[in-house]
Formats: sequence, C-alpha cells, structure tokens
Amino acid sequence: MTLKRILVVNVNWLGDVVFSSPVFKALKQNYPGARVVCLAVPRVKKILEFCPGLDDILVYDENGVHRSFLGKCLLIAELRRQKFDAVFLLHGSWTRALMVALAGVPGRVGYAAKKRGWLLTHRAAALSEGAHRCDIYLNVLESYGVKVTDRFCELAVPQAIKDEARAVLQGHGIGDRDPFIALHVGGNWDLKRWPGENWGRLIRRVRGETSMKIVLTGGDGDISLCSEIVRLSQSAVPVLAGRTDLGQLMGVMQRARLVISADSGPLHIASSVGTRVVGLFGPTRPEVTGPRGRGEAVILQKDTGCNLAPCYYLECPDPVCMKSLTVDDVMACVQDDQI
Repeated sequence: MTLKRILVVNVNWLGDVVFSSPVFKALKQNYPGARVVCLAVPRVKKILEFCPGLDDILVYDENGVHRSFLGKCLLIAELRRQKFDAVFLLHGSWTRALMVALAGVPGRVGYAAKKRGWLLTHRAAALSEGAHRCDIYLNVLESYGVKVTDRFCELAVPQAIKDEARAVLQGHGIGDRDPFIALHVGGNWDLKRWPGENWGRLIRRVRGETSMKIVLTGGDGDISLCSEIVRLSQSAVPVLAGRTDLGQLMGVMQRARLVISADSGPLHIASSVGTRVVGLFGPTRPEVTGPRGRGEAVILQKDTGCNLAPCYYLECPDPVCMKSLTVDDVMACVQDDQI
C-alpha cells in the first residue's frame, strides 16, 4: 500500500526519542513522496526538529491543553483533519491508540500491549526482553513491511546551530582549534550518576596529563552539581549547564573531541551527531539503551554481583554499580583519544 500521509506516535523521553530517529529515515526511504508527521510531548519537540526525514511535529500536551476530555477531542479532530493513511505507534499508551482509532486513521500499527490490540489493524510481534530500544521501535515498521537498511541514530546539526555553539565555546575561552572534552555529569535518575568526587578527580587528571580543555554540560537542574564538581576539581572549568538550549548543546557536543556521560539523553545526542563517547553504565543495560549513533562508543560497566540490571531501585543506599567505575578506567579512554 502506498502511504502519502504518515503519523508516528513517539515516546516521551529524550534518549528514547533519539533512538527513534532511524524510524523517520526508514519511512522516507520507503515512501519518498509521503509527508511524515510525529506526535510527541512538548519536552522532546526540540530534538525532533533535528531528525532527518521528519516533516512536521504535532504536540500532544498531555499535562496541559490536552489533559481534559475536551482537549483530547480537539486533538482527535486535528488528527482526523490531517487524514493520515497510517500511524506507527512507538509509544505503548492505550490512550494514544484510542485517539488515533477515533481519528479514523485506517492503518494502525503497534504492539498489542495494555489490552489495546483491538484498537490496532496490524500488531507487531514483541521482541526479546534484551532488545535495544531502537530495534523495538524499528520492529513496528518492519511488522508492516517497511524495509529498514539504516539502524543508526542520526541528528542533523544545521549551520546556524553550529555557529551558536561556536559562539558559546568562544565565550568560555575555547577556540576553533582547541580540542576539548565535554563532561555531562547529570542524569534523570540519581542512581545513574557517577559520584561527584570522581568527576572532580577526573578533571584534575585530564588537566594534568593531557592538553585538552574541559567543559561541563547539563540542564538547569545540574547547575549546583556542576558547581560542586568545579569546587572538588580545584580548577576553573567552564560550566555550560543551564546556559545552552538543546540545539546549542547538540552543537557543542558535535564540536567536542570526546563526550563522557552516564546513560542519559545527552550521551545519545553526542553519539548521534558522530562524536566519540564514553558511556558510564551502572543500573541500566547497554545492550538495551547503549549509544547507537555513528560516533565511536566505549562502554564502561562492571559486574558487581548485582543481577538486577536494569535496576529501578531508586532508593538504593549504596549504588556500587556506579561507584565501581574508577577514574583510572575513564582516564584510559581519555588517553586513548590523544593524537
């Protein structure tokens, strides 16, 4: 069947949305004349703007204007107005499946989870428990007969964003020819964060043993953590946390010689713009959420005898999985990166 108007119902978190980027490329390759639209929550709209193959974004503000029954009805009416031929549901939500069914989308493809199979016209067979998130999303397309030839995550950085990132870096003393390492010290769970004192010791080692400069990246919630790490490092390190938007962060990471981060959205952004990354993994499984971009990726994870990974014990009193990763382990990767 030839599809002319395609909807993708996306997931809610930054890293997972990066993992969905091959979906749009595959749809464009299989249906080059089609209009591909993504339905997603506001927090991930910015990163979707950099996904090749995506033509437009519809915002589903589930905690705002679309929270009420009336709000959902208005969104359903908009979906109906756009007359999509098919929708690929990457999100497992029952509500989202119901909305696209009520919108009259004739082809509805997704996983029959949460007793929503009756809302679908094509059910994707579930992959194994250890499948990568990227493959789980692509499997939705493949179950419909869409051929996937490129499974790499990719984000396209426009020149305007590169120029903004260049200005940000120059404002912190990093010129065009200065090699630097970006350290992303935050994470959406405390359990996934490497101890602050380790970041401090790493900064001292990098400054003492290499010629590379360093920047700390993060969001507004990471500003105090970055300040504490700078104090522990006993160094004057530029802090970009809270001073860049998502596009500028992407540009900074593309410029970096190396990005070091725990399992986080920015780690996957860096990999997807082609930068070499070192991923610090503890409670999550790299085979499920490891970097899938074209940038070289080194994964550091140790067997600490805890067989719970992926672990959602957010109140863990002693996260040995992250503490077991040493500064020496990370410095070995930094030294390998030297010219």
